[in-house]
Amino acid sequence: MANESIIKLFEGKQVRIVWNEKEEKYYFAVADIVEILTDSVNPRDYIKKMLKRDPELKSSWGTICPPTRMRAADGKYYQTQAANLEGVFRLIQSVPSKKAEPVKQWLANIGAQRIDQMIDPELTFQMAVEDYRRQGYSDKWINQRMRSIEMRKELTDEWKRAGVHEQKDFAILTNILTKAWSGMTTGEYKRHKGLTKENLRDNMTNIELALNTLAEVTATELSRQNNPKGMSQTQQTAQEGGEVARNARTDIEHRLGHTVISSERATDYIRPIEENDAKELPNHNTDNEE
Repeated sequence: MANESIIKLFEGKQVRIVWNEKEEKYYFAVADIVEILTDSVNPRDYIKKMLKRDPELKSSWGTICPPTRMRAADGKYYQTQAANLEGVFRLIQSVPSKKAEPVKQWLANIGAQRIDQMIDPELTFQMAVEDYRRQGYSDKWINQRMRSIEMRKELTDEWKRAGVHEQKDFAILTNILTKAWSGMTTGEYKRHKGLTKENLRDNMTNIELALNTLAEVTATELSRQNNPKGMSQTQQTAQEGGEVARNARTDIEHRLGHTVISSERATDYIRPIEENDAKELPNHNTDNEE
């Protein structure tokens, strides 16, 4: 349904947002919005009371606030109640708050930013860079990650040109490519790092990310040169791209004398959130995979 969650700040407080590509709408974490409007230490309790006061809102709650996959403060992803702009405006009607108008203006500004991003895609990358920095990643890692995102987009565009469009087929091709260079499927790789729903690439070391990007870039160029048609031929280019990166990995490991496939996760090498930052994080106990 949605892309990776991003973080926007309102008066120093964080609000999780995702962009729904199918609907072309932003979805905002309801608990974060309610916390801003009410300064409540327990937005979940406030929401329960709000629904008791507003039976009409309660009857349409599931439609207005569908479960949406979002990242919580612990770095993991949960199904979180979220609302699009229209839904948030409906919530504001049920929350007596002096912050209602400033929040409305802030929401309108975010909508305008999205239009700007569609006109100038570079703005989307700038937002992603800021999000990674807030999480504590180094600039060196961020630059490499952003480049890998660009290369991944070129690869999936090439797969589409070859006649592969289904997300499940993208997952199959990614598994082939990943296993060819790393010896593991993406699922196995995530288990090796102790990940569950977290993004694998966001938890790769610099050298792992470089090898993965090499595999994807090579697969893209092979596809452009060989012009595969359909899933079967595209699988072959994915395999060959991964093998090129595997050969590079073998040479690197021979020179280093140890494997470069790491069990490290992002939490092992990014800057921990400072105490003052942590105070600004919303109380995400309201989510609980509802």
